[in-house]
Amino acid sequence: MGKDYYKVLGVPGNATNEQIKKAYRALALKFHPDKNKKRGAEEKFKDIAEAYEVLNDSKKREVYDQAGEDRLKGSTETTFTYQFHGDPRETFAQFFGTSSVFQAWFTYGEPSRASVFTNNGTASRNDSCFSRESRSQSKHSSFSRGDKATNLEQDPPIERDLFLSLEEVAEGCIKKIKITRKVIQSDWSIAREDKLLTMNVKPGWKTGTKITFEKEGDQNMDRIPSDIVFIVRDKPHPIFQREGSDIKYKATVPLRHALCGAVIYVPTLTGDRIPLSFTDELIKPQMQRRIPGYGLPFPKDPSQKGDLIVVFDIVFPKSLHPNAKEILRDALPD
Repeated sequence: MGKDYYKVLGVPGNATNEQIKKAYRALALKFHPDKNKKRGAEEKFKDIAEAYEVLNDSKKREVYDQAGEDRLKGSTETTFTYQFHGDPRETFAQFFGTSSVFQAWFTYGEPSRASVFTNNGTASRNDSCFSRESRSQSKHSSFSRGDKATNLEQDPPIERDLFLSLEEVAEGCIKKIKITRKVIQSDWSIAREDKLLTMNVKPGWKTGTKITFEKEGDQNMDRIPSDIVFIVRDKPHPIFQREGSDIKYKATVPLRHALCGAVIYVPTLTGDRIPLSFTDELIKPQMQRRIPGYGLPFPKDPSQKGDLIVVFDIVFPKSLHPNAKEILRDALPD
């Protein structure tokens, strides 16, 4: 018969797929060799992975139930063969979505380190198995065994401002920020480690946009780490002001040009200069002109852009010669 995979996982012969998954989840966390340093834990970890891969696959399980491990692994009675790939860490990573037992612990619960309740209501440690009740990203993760439950509370999110220049918002960019946090080591001690968080800033992101790195805060034995949240803020620009997906530029124009006409060259975020010609039109204080398509990309459709809004500010002379006053008095209408 060979190995008894049902016994390895501690499930009955008629176990459902969900029971098999729950059993593997708890045992893999308990016997992972990066955490469990006891003799035999690594071999147990391997047996658990092999048992799960067989019993969780309907074809392999059918062959195994009919004639056991020997036939499953290729006796002359069948052309069906199966050989365990030999890497239980690969099975672990496929199941939990991470190769780190500590990251999986914070997501699914850690059976050998958390206090849970047995069916008779007494607390136990180091030999408990419990299942994760929900995969939802909530502030509390609940794990249960029998009719009792224990909750791991998540620390409040840590919010930081992420200042972006208008040029970075216009083009998009990669931002890398180093954080320092407490991390649980393989021997369960706590050490401070640096980590580089990478953000792919999309063109047009609005101020207030939040980028969340789940569970990247300090690690503790009895709490789920905080989420780290970066909030987009506009870095002050020397000549432009942001208004949604539009940008505003204030053009200062001498009174002579405002009255007699001129060509005003308007800068853009791309470095180009756009000429605006005023020959037959007076430039009035706070008058505006829109230049379509020279603003910031729309967040939901970066192929479209807002406008560059030019606001004119007329600069009056500090003083006038008496002769100039006489000329203007005669030239200007009442």
